[in-house]
Amino acid sequence: MAIDWDKLRVFHAVAEAGSFTHAGETLNLSQSAVSRQVSALEQSLGTPLFHRHARGLILTEQGETLFQTAHNVFAQLARVQSQLAENKERPQGALKISSTVAFGSVFLASRMKEFVNRYPEIEVSLVLADTELDLSMRQADVAIRLTPPTQPDLVQRHLMTLHYRVYAAPEYLQQNGMPKNPRDLDRHRIVVYGDDARPPAANLNWLLTEHAKEGKPRKPVLRVNSIYGILRAVQSGLGIGALPEYMGRELGSLVEVLPELQGPELNMYFVYPEELRDSARIVAFRDFIVEKIAPIRK
Repeated sequence: MAIDWDKLRVFHAVAEAGSFTHAGETLNLSQSAVSRQVSALEQSLGTPLFHRHARGLILTEQGETLFQTAHNVFAQLARVQSQLAENKERPQGALKISSTVAFGSVFLASRMKEFVNRYPEIEVSLVLADTELDLSMRQADVAIRLTPPTQPDLVQRHLMTLHYRVYAAPEYLQQNGMPKNPRDLDRHRIVVYGDDARPPAANLNWLLTEHAKEGKPRKPVLRVNSIYGILRAVQSGLGIGALPEYMGRELGSLVEVLPELQGPELNMYFVYPEELRDSARIVAFRDFIVEKIAPIRK
C-alpha cells in the first residue's frame, strides 16, 4: 500500500517534536488532527509507530526505521528544491551544447573562454557534429541548428540568417588572378560539396552553374562532404569556394570574390527543451550567444 505523503509529513513532524501538541504548533494543526493523521498512517501500515506514554511519545522500532527513511527523503527533497531555486537564480551545473562542426569550430569554440570566465560555475561540454542529437532524450541541453525543430516540446529562437559568399585565399588569387565577372569562374578551380554530402540546403553547389554555359556545369577541383572541409581547402589555396559570410568575417585571411554573387540563405536556430526554459544556465548561454552573434546578424 502506498504511503500518504501528507500523513508521512505529519508523522515526521511528530517524531521530531516528540509530541502531538508541539507538532501541531509547527504544522498549524490541532492536536486531535495530528493524532488522527498518525493513527491513520499506523492503521494503513498495520503497525504502531509510537509508544504512547504520559511523559510523551517514543518511536517503536518500526517507527524509528520509518522516521530515518522519511528524514532522509525530506532532507533530499529540501536540497533538490533549494538547488532548483538556485539554478533559476544563479547559472551553474553541467551544460552540454550541440553545434555543427563548422559553426562550433570556427565561431563558437573561440568564444568559450569568455563564457567560462563569465560563468565559472557552469561546466561546459561542446559536442560538434553535423547530425542532430536528441534533446528530448537529454543527449544535449541546447543545440545550434540550421533547421527548425519538429518536436513540439522544443523551444526555438532564430539566431541569424546565413548568407553564402564566394571566397579564396590570397595565395590562390596571386597565382590564378582575381575573377572579374561570374563567367571568369570557368577558368578557376572550385571546391564544392561532395555527392555523398548532406548539405543543410539545396543548391549549395551553385558555383558550378552560376553564369556557366548552358548545359555545361563547371567541374570542381575537389568535392568535400562538409562545409568545414571546404573552408580548410579554400584556406590552403586550392581553389574558390562558397562559404557562409560569418566564416569570411571570422577568418580575415580570406578574400571575398565577386561580391555581386549571393548564394542560398540558411536560418540558424537556438533550440532547447521546454522544461529547461527557466534554467539559469540555459538563459545565460542563450543571452551570451545572442550577444556574440549580434555584430554579424542580418
